[in-house]
Amino acid sequence: MGDVTKLARAGDAADPRLGDRLYDRYRDTLDLPIAWNPTLDTVLAHRSVRAYLPDALPPGTIETLVAAAQSAASSSNLQPWSVIAVEDTARKARLAALAGHQKQILQAPLFLLWIVDHSRLARIGDQLGTPADGLHFLESFLLGAVDTSLAAQNAVVALESLGLGSCYIGGIRNHPAEVAAELGLPPRSFALFGLTVGYPDPTASASVKPRLPQDAVLFRERYGSVDGTQGAAAYDARLRSFQREQRMPERDWSEQASQRVRGIDSLAGRHVLRDVLHALGFRLE
Repeated sequence: MGDVTKLARAGDAADPRLGDRLYDRYRDTLDLPIAWNPTLDTVLAHRSVRAYLPDALPPGTIETLVAAAQSAASSSNLQPWSVIAVEDTARKARLAALAGHQKQILQAPLFLLWIVDHSRLARIGDQLGTPADGLHFLESFLLGAVDTSLAAQNAVVALESLGLGSCYIGGIRNHPAEVAAELGLPPRSFALFGLTVGYPDPTASASVKPRLPQDAVLFRERYGSVDGTQGAAAYDARLRSFQREQRMPERDWSEQASQRVRGIDSLAGRHVLRDVLHALGFRLE
């Protein structure tokens, strides 16, 4: 038999390697009777990387990441996404300006733009003489956004297994029409987010950011307590401890999250996204 890692048997002691990763993620002990394996290690060690070395990526990296992305699930196998690999320094600079002047876009040797792409399905319908009216509905846009996100996260797991780092860039939605023009997007296509990719700069220390405790997000059979503050106080304290370690400004997650959703002024111009999507050819009926 090969070296296959299986679920640990009931009563087996928790694997300390997995326990260490879980502690980093929650800043609390979570003993699980599951055997450690390299895939779990990669997934649980995920962190956003915002400082990169200038080193070029090995040949074949982009194609490998796309293969991983295309290995994600796709609803009805519609595959309603595309990805644009940007390496040109000037183009990255223009996109960085549109995304809020985020320096990691300039530093990273590769910037991937993940596109909800209904244009391909519409063109195929035109070629076959089949209407593509189903693309006009909100469900189809949500399907495209979900499939695009699944694909991108597959790519992230793959790149981290190769020793690379990444950071999602939601700011690419700050000016979606301008981004579409910069990328030459056809109608019915939309840049959902960007992803910087490169080798993490080892001099820029960073650790795994803790998340909400599981009892705040995990329910069994039915939604649990309606208390939206469940677990928030303990998490605020753990996040502040993380911020102190990283020499970051200390701020409670509950305050930060509530400010981020307080109103139109907190959305960085994205409150007009429906109108922009209409202009890009998405009817969202």
